[in-house]
Amino acid sequence: MRILIVTRGSQGDIYPFIALATELRGRGHRVTFSLPRIFEEHARKAGLTYILQDEDDIGGMINRTAETKQKAREVLRWMRGVIDMQFRQLVPLMEEHDLLIAANTEFAAASVAEYCGKPIIRTAFGPFLPSRNIPPAVMPFPKPGKILSPMFFWKLLNVSTNFMVRKTINRNRASLGMEPVKNFGYHTAEYCDNFLLYSPTLGSTDPDWSSKYQWAIGGYSFNDSMEYDKREFDRLMTFIKGDDRPTLFFTLGSCNDKNRDRFCSMLAQICLAEDYKLVIGSGWSGTGTHLEGNDSFYVLSSTIPHNLFLPHCAAAIHHGGCGTTHSMARAGIPQMVVPIFVDQHYWGYRVTTLGLGPARAKLGKIKRAELHRRIKDLMTNPAYKQNAADTGAKLRAEHGPQALCDYIERNYPQTVGEKQEERHAY
Repeated sequence: MRILIVTRGSQGDIYPFIALATELRGRGHRVTFSLPRIFEEHARKAGLTYILQDEDDIGGMINRTAETKQKAREVLRWMRGVIDMQFRQLVPLMEEHDLLIAANTEFAAASVAEYCGKPIIRTAFGPFLPSRNIPPAVMPFPKPGKILSPMFFWKLLNVSTNFMVRKTINRNRASLGMEPVKNFGYHTAEYCDNFLLYSPTLGSTDPDWSSKYQWAIGGYSFNDSMEYDKREFDRLMTFIKGDDRPTLFFTLGSCNDKNRDRFCSMLAQICLAEDYKLVIGSGWSGTGTHLEGNDSFYVLSSTIPHNLFLPHCAAAIHHGGCGTTHSMARAGIPQMVVPIFVDQHYWGYRVTTLGLGPARAKLGKIKRAELHRRIKDLMTNPAYKQNAADTGAKLRAEHGPQALCDYIERNYPQTVGEKQEERHAY
C-alpha cells in the first residue's frame, strides 16, 4: 500500500511518526513522510522516503512568540501559512498514494483526502474528540466541571478554531470546487477515521464517541531506535550511578518559558539541601545551562532516548508533553508536571488522577517552600512509587506502532477504492 504520513512540530510530534513509518516500511508498504526541514537528518538516518515542508519554522516560532507581546498574531500568521502550504503540497502527493495518515494538527488534511477521494486516519496524542465527559485537552481546565461542562468548552474551542482556520480552509476548498465547512473541528472529527496515539492506561477515552465518530486507540508510539551521542550517554550514566544519592530529572523539552532559569535555580537549591543529584534536559531553549560546573548537577545538552536512562532516576519533573509524560510513565518513576500550554495541563491532570505524583504546578508562580515540599513528596512517597511501577508495567506491554499498523492492514486492504466507498456509506 502507498501511504503518506504528515505531521509537524517538535521532537515529541515527529519521533513517534518516524517509528510508525519504519514499522510500515518493514511490513512492505511504500511510505512517504512529509515533515519539517529541521528533522530532515532524522528521516534520512532512518532510511525513509520524505518530503520537506515549507512554513515549518516551529522552533523559530516558539522562540519568537515566547518573547513578543503579539503571540496570537504570530501564531495565526504561521498557522494560516501552513494551511495554504498543505493544500499546495498535499493534493498532488495524495493523488499518488492510497492512504493519508495525518496528525490532528494538520488542518488541511481532511479536506485534501476528501478532494482526492482517499481515506484518512487522523491521529492524536490526546482525547481530541468532542465529548460530554472530557474537556478539550488544549485548554487549561482538564477536570470535568459541573457548572461549565466539557461540552461548553468544546463549543468554545469550536468557535475559536473556526475563527483561526475556517476562512483559510474554505478559501482553499473553494479553489478546488469543494463545498465550505460550517464547523471545522466537528467536520474533521466526523469525516476522519480517528486513531488515538496515546496509552489507554495513561489517557482517558469516552465510550460515547462511538455513536458519532470512527475511532480506535492503540498506545503511544515510542521511538527507541534514534541515534544518540554514546559518549554523552556514558558520561550521564557515570554521573547517575556515581554514588547512592537519588537522581531527579527535569526538562521542559522543546518548550521555552521566561521562568525556566528561576525554576531551575530553585530546583538546584532544593536538591543541594536534600542531597539529591539533578539532571537537566536543556532542550531547544538551553534550560539550566547556567548551572553547569557543579558536581551535583548534569546539564544534558544532546538528545538521549529516555528509555536508556530514566529507569535509573528516582523521579522526574517536566512540562507535560504527551511523549515525555508517557516516557516517565513507561520508566515506572514518579513524576510531577509544570505545564506551560496546550495539552500539558491535561497530562498533568492525568498524572495526578492516576496517583503518579503531586498536583501540577505553575512554573512561574510556585514558591520555593512549596516546591521544596512537593519535591520531597515526589521523591519519597511510596504510593507514587508503587503506582508508577504498576503503570510502567502496563505501558511496557503496549506497542503503539504495531497496533496502528495492524489497524491499517485490517481496515484498509489494497482495494482502497472499495473500502473508501464503504466507509463513507454511513
